[in-house]
Amino acid sequence: MTEQVYATREEVRAFDRYCIEKLGIPGIVLMENAGRQIADVARAMLDRAEFRHCLVLAGRGNNGGDAFVVARHLAIRGYMSEVILIGDRNEVQGDAATNLDAFQAMGGYIRGLDAAAGEILRELAPTFCGADLVIDGLLGTGTQGEIREPFASVITAINATGSPVVAIDIPSGLDCDTGRPLGPTIRATKTVTMAARKIGFRNPESREYTGEVILADIGAPYKPRL
Repeated sequence: MTEQVYATREEVRAFDRYCIEKLGIPGIVLMENAGRQIADVARAMLDRAEFRHCLVLAGRGNNGGDAFVVARHLAIRGYMSEVILIGDRNEVQGDAATNLDAFQAMGGYIRGLDAAAGEILRELAPTFCGADLVIDGLLGTGTQGEIREPFASVITAINATGSPVVAIDIPSGLDCDTGRPLGPTIRATKTVTMAARKIGFRNPESREYTGEVILADIGAPYKPRL
């Protein structure tokens, strides 16, 4: 039996740098590898749903970039995905922006919501009611400190729907290192985590948020000490 490996927030960052700088794997390739495996998990869950409608929620960072990759692969296979960006489109940069552009170039529509929490929730209410599956790409392992608006309200609203949720790398709102909630935290059905399980997942308290944890590789074997 393979021993489970866990990574801290800083070790995750170091491994990403190792892949890009030492192995020469571009960051956008790492993002593609991650997003494609998350899409595989999402497809398996959607195939059991009646209408197969997926709501993809993205933040401005790399978790949002992974979410755009997921949406693209779902669209290629004929699944309907509604993609919501929480934040200003102009603040999405780097590999995440490239994947946002690619999804739009193939005809995908991304709705950007950059407003007060109450206004965002009014916009999202009809969408929440019709989702067979939610992809959580809001916040990642770098999240520290209290969860702020509008994310706090959006997370609370997602949990209230009762829809199945696939979290990208870590449920939004969960601290990577402690496994404790930083405020409102996604209660995922499944968490697809990249390269290594996050050390916070060793905390039994984290299980009510992560659901089933699925380990995905990003194209290179994880090295815990770099």
